[in-house]
Amino acid sequence: MIHSKTRLKLSSNLVRRLSVMVVSAIAVSLGSCQTNAPITDSDSQAQSTTAAATGELQVVTTFLPITQFTKAVAGDRAEVNQLLPANVGPHDYQAKPEDAQRLAEADVLVQNGLEMEEFLEDLVENANNPDLQIIDSSEEITTIANEEVEGDSHKEEEDHAHDHDHDHEEGEDKAEEGHHHHGEYNPHVWLDPKRAIEQVENIRDGLIAADPEGEAEYTTNAAAYIEELQELDAEITSTLQPYAGKTFVAFHDFAPYFAQSYDLEAEFLVDIPEENPAPGDVKRVADAVEEANLKALLTEPQAGENTLAALAEDLNVKISTFDPLETGSPEALEPNYYITTMRQNVQSLVTAFGG
Repeated sequence: MIHSKTRLKLSSNLVRRLSVMVVSAIAVSLGSCQTNAPITDSDSQAQSTTAAATGELQVVTTFLPITQFTKAVAGDRAEVNQLLPANVGPHDYQAKPEDAQRLAEADVLVQNGLEMEEFLEDLVENANNPDLQIIDSSEEITTIANEEVEGDSHKEEEDHAHDHDHDHEEGEDKAEEGHHHHGEYNPHVWLDPKRAIEQVENIRDGLIAADPEGEAEYTTNAAAYIEELQELDAEITSTLQPYAGKTFVAFHDFAPYFAQSYDLEAEFLVDIPEENPAPGDVKRVADAVEEANLKALLTEPQAGENTLAALAEDLNVKISTFDPLETGSPEALEPNYYITTMRQNVQSLVTAFGG
């Protein structure tokens, strides 16, 4: 849950914050003779630093599901802020210098892990914050190898699968050709509510380690949210049981954990950020639609709508939406958004199966 090399006592963080606050106060005092000056990015940063100096645990999360789960556990005990804008996903994110400063001032960083946030390694190094505690929410969760996902999705195209394996081994060639692989394992664990529960438990344990005095609050908050996730899982199980063994088609490879959890099969059209499917991919998806008698293809809010719309028209099926929760509106930062969106995703699946 928390890398041992980054453990600390909160008192050292408070000293660090107070030191920064003193420096900020001096800077403000020196500039107090200036009036009607516009508010700059550095002014905003100084204000956030001053707010951090209150002693409240400062937690930075990476993207939506990690923020949702962390807020559910933290409640009012800690200040939780997401590193990425809500409408930008980890696939597309380009880190900025100020992001390193945010990590320099944070107590805790919560990530999905499984190489989903490839931009983090350099950011953490540049932050130069030896006190930063890093919670890997996917630690010890049972994973699915990307090679297995690719093999399943290209089982009728041995040559094509061989090319993917070669790309996996040759990182530079892969990048040049536009193929994207997160790493050895598929990182989309949060889309299975059972594994989401494990992520919440990891976040709970990490926050307790960072803030032992908050153990009771973190434990209570986590238990309440886990109960909601358990109810969601039971509801999904009941709804999808009539479709056990059926195949659905999504735009990219976000669905293997969800499919495995509910006895379904998942096909995907392209690897993100590839937008243009190869002819072999189109044929494979067309065959899957015909074999499963699908009524709809599952596009996503983040990508693939135009591509799948054209394919759906050719195949005479509809388009439905499955949101992998990588981006959203500011409202998507709240814990309940996960529950609501997953319920909507299940209804989209039922539509795709013709229910």
